[in-house]
Amino acid sequence: MKLGVAMFFTDYSMTPQKLAIAAEQRGFDSVWSPEHSHIPLSRKSAFPSGGDLPKKYFDAMDPFVALMAAAAVTTTIKVGTGVCLVAQRDPIQTAKSVASIDQLSNGRFLFGIGNGWNRDEMENHGTKFETRHKLARERVEAMKEIWSKSKPEYHGEMVNFDPMMTWPKPVQKPHPPIWVGGAFPYGARRAIRYGDGWMPHRARPNYPNVREFLPEFHKLAAEANRDLPVTIWGAKDGDMLKADRDAGVVRVIISLDSAKADAILPELDRWAKVAATVA
Repeated sequence: MKLGVAMFFTDYSMTPQKLAIAAEQRGFDSVWSPEHSHIPLSRKSAFPSGGDLPKKYFDAMDPFVALMAAAAVTTTIKVGTGVCLVAQRDPIQTAKSVASIDQLSNGRFLFGIGNGWNRDEMENHGTKFETRHKLARERVEAMKEIWSKSKPEYHGEMVNFDPMMTWPKPVQKPHPPIWVGGAFPYGARRAIRYGDGWMPHRARPNYPNVREFLPEFHKLAAEANRDLPVTIWGAKDGDMLKADRDAGVVRVIISLDSAKADAILPELDRWAKVAATVA
């Protein structure tokens, strides 16, 4: 089982370059960057994890810029969005960003996506909260056309464009793996419909550990003639990782604080030792 690390990169955190180098040296398989373009002060939406929204959500760097910086100074570690809010992004431009970073990283990009929870944020982008899931699906479908065809076109209810030419195309064929975030059961169903893997948070208010739903998830996937891997976001200790491994989880992502190297490097060392007992 693989172990990745994630951080809200900010102007007061460890830089993406330094984290990626340190993680690669310690054998981590991937580094992930979340996305929030901004946080409106109106705060209509409750934070899914409960309590006040942490400061790092207000301060997050653009994930594609951060991950490109990480990829530029490494050779093997994968870089991933965790998650890209596709319901808030233009699909043509996002497809180009994905293809560009996959080219420049030599095929090391992982496209983690989510449909968002912050009504205020997405409404500022012109996205209706109630139809965000359908919009995101059509945008993903449209991007797949762009990545895989020389003259793509797409005609949906919410995304529509005639034949075009846009390059580059991704190194990974037909496109970088699409890891769909979201809780069980709805996020799992979206992953089965248009993703290449499911990437839920471990805990949500209605359940303590998403691992308990993996048998049902794989059953749903099999009914759709699909076999999808699972990455889980978050872990507490080695025993939890071992149980994930035994349940068939392919990767666990450890969330790190938005802090400098003096605080982060000991955490990386600790988790690297834990990972060595699980692999």
